[in-house]
Amino acid sequence: MTVIVYNDAGRLPRAVASVRRQTHPNIEIVISDDHSTDDTPRVARELAARDPRVRYLRLPENSGGCSAPRNRALEIARAPYVMFLDSDDELPERAVEVLLAAHRAREIDFAMGAVRRVRVDTGRHSTWMPHLVAEHRTLEGIEADPRLFFEHLSTGKMYARAFLDRHGLRFPEGIHYEDQLFSAQAYCLAKAFTIVPEPVYRWYVAPYATAGAASISNQRHKPANVRDRIHVQRLIDAFLAESGHESLREDKDYKFLKHDFRMYAGDLPLRDEEWLASFADTVGPYLDTLSEGAYARLPRDERIVVELVRDRRLADAREAARGLGHDVAPPRVTTGPDGRTYWGDRVPDSERARRELDVTELELETRPFVVARFRHEITELARGPGASVDLTIRTHDPGLRLPVGPQRATLLLTPGRHRLAVAFRLSPVRPGVFEGRVHLDLAAARLPLRGFTGVRHPVLRLRHQGRTHTGVLLAPPAFPPFTTRVARRSGAAPHRVTVEPEGHAPGRLQVRWQPAGAAARMLRPVLRRLARPGVRRAALLVRAVLR
Repeated sequence: MTVIVYNDAGRLPRAVASVRRQTHPNIEIVISDDHSTDDTPRVARELAARDPRVRYLRLPENSGGCSAPRNRALEIARAPYVMFLDSDDELPERAVEVLLAAHRAREIDFAMGAVRRVRVDTGRHSTWMPHLVAEHRTLEGIEADPRLFFEHLSTGKMYARAFLDRHGLRFPEGIHYEDQLFSAQAYCLAKAFTIVPEPVYRWYVAPYATAGAASISNQRHKPANVRDRIHVQRLIDAFLAESGHESLREDKDYKFLKHDFRMYAGDLPLRDEEWLASFADTVGPYLDTLSEGAYARLPRDERIVVELVRDRRLADAREAARGLGHDVAPPRVTTGPDGRTYWGDRVPDSERARRELDVTELELETRPFVVARFRHEITELARGPGASVDLTIRTHDPGLRLPVGPQRATLLLTPGRHRLAVAFRLSPVRPGVFEGRVHLDLAAARLPLRGFTGVRHPVLRLRHQGRTHTGVLLAPPAFPPFTTRVARRSGAAPHRVTVEPEGHAPGRLQVRWQPAGAAARMLRPVLRRLARPGVRRAALLVRAVLR
């Protein structure tokens, strides 16, 4: 077991403890320190002194990545099987036992299991790529399921040391996203590998970590981050060609577009013109090398963003990226002489652009009203008195689904069980565009007696001919958030309420509640226990008897 660490003295003991308490005790633990400058060396030496299974390795200088400490650990490791663990993560207690059992069941080159993601800010658990690890299976090469390119983590796997040595398989040093190349090579070189559905890795995710503590994936705002990711993709492409796996290129290209590019696309509304130009300079030439089949597999909304970046229509790309994944309508469409409908205010010039920006398939004019595509945007946002906010909302209706004239609309927000509904009017500005103003008083929201902690995103509801449509409400990508205090109402505890942009998935307006005051902190756990179904039923029974 290799545990890599850099300036993480606080969490290293937790990671090592998770290895020491494995149900399979015969484990070698190598702590590989990438020349930490904090208290990590002392902590690591103490861990090694306490348990003879633990060895401490310190690199002579910092490498700036994960590859070198993993490779140096492999040089001194003696165990026949190898796993990788980061110092800020953990192993479930049966991880080694489960993966080792897969190796002993039949001859395989590596075994992999489910990776559980834990949000450090909310405590929410989820499984990474759950559809790929849903059942126990052994594959004879990645050709049997090329979707596994999406599961590119080197962690959560146990490798036969002989397999790594036979192919000289090590991590590329001096670049980030080393896992992607290492995993692609392992998938392609393995004669057989086994997937087990049991959790074998606990990955702690801190999406709002400070810049100095953010993971590589959370540093997408750095141009070097983009360059490293593209560089690794080119290395993977070269490996596929050289190793005789060129047939997998479309699957690998699709994974890049759907996963890697998609993460940057979600952030485009937050980026300035200089960053967008640098991004296009780096990504554009690589996009031209990808297979047409990979583009064809993307959802139309994502194809549009990719094409606008390739065409260097960067302002349009930023606009198209707003609301990705939420069925938001284009702000403008144009019908060409061929009768096709295209994204934007003009018919695209090239054949490729016409193919990629063609939105005819969205059926903007004919799809049922409940799933029609509108685009609701906040164009102005101002803080009102108390806990209120005044919004100017513009609705784009490119399919001309709404009748001419003023439209009745409702802004909906539901913290807890009670819905706050604010009616307002959308007035026509020009064909297909409506605008209205709404006063949202957050103090009017009815909160549970025990208080409410959470985030909600207001939505906008339209009604037409007895049918209802509910859509997301896009906010300005950047505006000064504000926090206010909501006083008690109907016995509920006071709360701090924050109105802010959505952050890492920019687009929607976000409202966040947090109970305020010492009384709320003490009372809430008691009320939460009383609200449990069993306790609630008992209380109702007692009340019925007393009657």
